[in-house]
Amino acid sequence: MSRRAVTRPDAPPRSRLGARLATVAVLGLLAASLAAPAGAAAATDPWTIDQAEQAMVGLLNQDRTAAGLVPVQTDARLMAIARARSVDMATKHYFSHTQPDGRMVFDILNAQHIAWYGAGEIIAWNNYPGLELSTANANSQWMNSPGHKAIVLSTTLNYVGVGLAIDASTGKKLWTAVYIKGPDRTGARSTTSKPTVAPGATGATKRVTVSWTGADVRLQVLTSGFNYWQVQRRTDGGAWTTVYATTTKPSMTLELAGGHTYEFRTAGRDKAGNWGAWSTVRTTLPRPLGVVSTGR
Repeated sequence: MSRRAVTRPDAPPRSRLGARLATVAVLGLLAASLAAPAGAAAATDPWTIDQAEQAMVGLLNQDRTAAGLVPVQTDARLMAIARARSVDMATKHYFSHTQPDGRMVFDILNAQHIAWYGAGEIIAWNNYPGLELSTANANSQWMNSPGHKAIVLSTTLNYVGVGLAIDASTGKKLWTAVYIKGPDRTGARSTTSKPTVAPGATGATKRVTVSWTGADVRLQVLTSGFNYWQVQRRTDGGAWTTVYATTTKPSMTLELAGGHTYEFRTAGRDKAGNWGAWSTVRTTLPRPLGVVSTGR
């Protein structure tokens, strides 16, 4: 097994706000080989490349959680870069932070206009049979190397992308993890509670209260903070209508007609402008009681 970790000051990139910040770029590579045929991975491996990559993200964040750190968030742009880096190594049969075209991951980040204030890349390869074993082994390699572990457990990096590719000629599984310290791109979280209906109401309308909570997803650094919610409702599966385009209120009370199904949803926005997913709840109000009369 060979390993190398290099700390390299890099030209500080321009953030989206135009401020130039000092940045440190970190590199690390590892290799491991199992005493098994290089192409031993079965064609019927139950894991896909995508599943292995997501499993690796989970393992890396378990490592962080065990150390008392905040999990890093995945970034689709970094996932694509990491996958492309691994594919490049697998198809061109090399193992290095420098590609044959002379570029490094920091050049790729800049070429794609990704705002970053610090970045790190760690790579590893192994020929373990099966993607589950390969995933666990690469994670173990990184965590057992002080330089690579320092990147995984960084207190300044907040986003990650993980990529895997297999060299078809050798069976080598090549792993790349790209970390950055970047602006908050993660939407705020919102949770809508099940509506409550005021007891004892027997008329044509019911008093219904809907409440919600929310918070910005915490990053290791640069969490922007929660800003406000948007609240919408619809009746009997119709079109959504906006009740509040922006609100900091945590609840609302409405008079609603019985005999219909109502849905409510909320979404949170953070101070960086990132929207989270909708949180939807549903309630069906009983029909109002009819009036029965008897003649004499």
